[in-house]
Amino acid sequence: MVRDWYLDSFRDLRLFPEIKDPNDETEFTQMIKAIKVRHNNVVPMMALGVQQLKKGLDPNVDYEALDEIHEFLDRFYMSRIGIRMLIGQHVELQNPNPPPHCVGCIHTKMSPLEVARDASEDARSVCFREYGSAPDIDIYGDPNFTFPYVPAHLHLMVFELVKNSLRAVQERYLDSDKVAPPVRIIVADGIEDVTIKVSDEGGGIRRSGLPKIFTYLYSTAKNPLDEHDDLGTADTATMAGYGYGIPISRLYARYFGGDLQIISMEGYGTDAYLHLSRLGDSQEPLP
Repeated sequence: MVRDWYLDSFRDLRLFPEIKDPNDETEFTQMIKAIKVRHNNVVPMMALGVQQLKKGLDPNVDYEALDEIHEFLDRFYMSRIGIRMLIGQHVELQNPNPPPHCVGCIHTKMSPLEVARDASEDARSVCFREYGSAPDIDIYGDPNFTFPYVPAHLHLMVFELVKNSLRAVQERYLDSDKVAPPVRIIVADGIEDVTIKVSDEGGGIRRSGLPKIFTYLYSTAKNPLDEHDDLGTADTATMAGYGYGIPISRLYARYFGGDLQIISMEGYGTDAYLHLSRLGDSQEPLP
């Protein structure tokens, strides 16, 4: 199914006549906008494919041994991030009333604190929907600090990290009389990097499990795709289960020369460090 979407999009692009005037340009923009929408559900659809693949695999197989699958998916998703970035940028540049301080999708004065706050609220509302309550989130950093970045990318990464932390804390304190400790977000402004640290006291991850969290074939939660096979509604975020949030967030970070590291203390909690490069000198890491 995913392959067919790509074939359709490739065909649409190839058959589009040469652009000669602003009207053609407007039509072209509408066409690539439609292509972007067509591919909205690629990630859950691929997750479904990987789940089906997993069912056919020996349950004792070592997931890290499946390097070929992981390398393919890394390349595939990195390429998807790049294509969507280019389409999004082109479409936004045609917008007659761009938001202030924006060049296409790039916000030249983005406040990481503000984006982290929005993403955290979104993650909390998903947690509320799933569990009926959600731990507090404390955010630390300079509210006046801004730097150029793509807010949508940062929102996605912080949302995934905070959602994981909320789930860990919520499940650890579900049957406890104690008040669940807050998830802490710290935004640090360095010379080379802006680093966002997401800290929780959700019990941590075993050291043996740490390498698995960056693979696409592993999730500690039950898979939501088995329950909701209608992918038309795949935009509603689930709390967990695709096993994709962390590896894809790392690709988004790496796309602009950053990275994502996760350090865990089993029995206590986990710290995720999201590094965003602010030098603006990194090449697009094409697969």
